[in-house]
Amino acid sequence: MSRPKIIALVGGIGRDSINQKLFGFFREESKELLDFDQFGISALPYFSQDLENDPPPEAAGFKKRVRESDGALFVTPEYNRSFPGVLKNAIDWASRPYGQNLWSGKPAYIIGTTPGAIGTFGAQSQLRGVLAFLDLKIMNQPECCFTFPKELTAGRLPEPSREFLKMCAAKFAQWVSDNR
Repeated sequence: MSRPKIIALVGGIGRDSINQKLFGFFREESKELLDFDQFGISALPYFSQDLENDPPPEAAGFKKRVRESDGALFVTPEYNRSFPGVLKNAIDWASRPYGQNLWSGKPAYIIGTTPGAIGTFGAQSQLRGVLAFLDLKIMNQPECCFTFPKELTAGRLPEPSREFLKMCAAKFAQWVSDNR
């Protein structure tokens, strides 16, 4: 049986994004279980109802990849106790036009890291509300909101963090399998 195909959206779009690095570790820890299709969400134009019925090629391609996925992984930084607008923009493209929500029923998981003391708890809480409204089947436990480990900037992850990610990845793979 083939591995489930997961659309991965990383809300940290900066060149040295710690969330992109976190996704790299998550992908590595789940490579035997899940097949990730990362979409560079910064390539999407701003969502507009004027475009939703005839989306530009970037948005149409993104929607096709969401449609073909078995689940979704959202990797979010936290800015001002919320998730970044570029992530919301991508979510909107795949949920519109009204009545054509491509997210509905897809199993999903949220992870993220930030230097703040409570990790990405605020961003994940806000994102969870949006995803629940769009009828994604969100895996709620274990919460994966890291306080940024300094080793991450050097491309390393402390062993306890790596083991935690491995456990999260295994649970997410099972969640996808149980909810497809």
